[in-house]
Amino acid sequence: MEETTARIAPDEADPVVARVDGTVIRRSDVEREAQSQSGDAEAAPAPGDAEFERVLDELVDQRLLALEARRRGLHQSEEARRRMALAEERILGNVLVETALADAVTEETIQRIYREQVRLIPLGEEVRARHILVDTRAEAEAIIQQLQAGRDFAELAVAMSQDQATRLEGGDLGYFTRQGVLPAFGSVAFSTPEGEVSEPFRSEFGWHLLKVVDRRRQPPPSLEALRPNIVRFYTFDQLEGLIDGLREEAEIERPQILIRPDPEPAEADGDVPEDGDSGDEPG
Repeated sequence: MEETTARIAPDEADPVVARVDGTVIRRSDVEREAQSQSGDAEAAPAPGDAEFERVLDELVDQRLLALEARRRGLHQSEEARRRMALAEERILGNVLVETALADAVTEETIQRIYREQVRLIPLGEEVRARHILVDTRAEAEAIIQQLQAGRDFAELAVAMSQDQATRLEGGDLGYFTRQGVLPAFGSVAFSTPEGEVSEPFRSEFGWHLLKVVDRRRQPPPSLEALRPNIVRFYTFDQLEGLIDGLREEAEIERPQILIRPDPEPAEADGDVPEDGDSGDEPG
């Protein structure tokens, strides 16, 4: 059958993207299949995308096969009925789970769990500092003399620091935790009072001077940073609770299946008996 080039009038809510012998395939069918194939609940290719067209082609072929199977009466066979019943159970179970989770995993719930999690996260101290990197201790001590004479630390960093990553920012390192920097930096930064300049200290990169600009309590991670984990774990918790509740209310029987052991293989003619016994009676 030749493909038609006629346009299909779209529905506003869920547009029809293909018609196959009078049956319809909707956009949501393609999106759901794409999500199933990728395992990503957020995967939703748009019409016209290569991925959308690939999945749509697969659904068209699948529909053609299913229609032909019905024309041949294969859907009436016992095997087909059993497999369709299992597929229906799986689909209905998925719809139940999606509905129950949509009702449970709300924005209000996510924000409540976020507030609870933030209270449990141990938050340490952060320091904001500037630094100047030079080759020798003598250079560092000469810069200290200029600072004592009233020169600005940031201006000296721009003029003299060899750290190209921070020099043009006046040596600004931003906020950091003790664990987020080199041990030498952490030790000096968290022992230097706010507003003061450290003594020269050495690292593998050279000699440093560090000025502590500010101290603050480490801010908690944002809601958006924690949202994926909150949704994932709360979804799992709700799903587990749903299934446990259904199991408690249901009457489930699992009859024991007896497995018969395989019979011992018979000895073939001409086999030599064990222990060298020839099988002859003693004379």
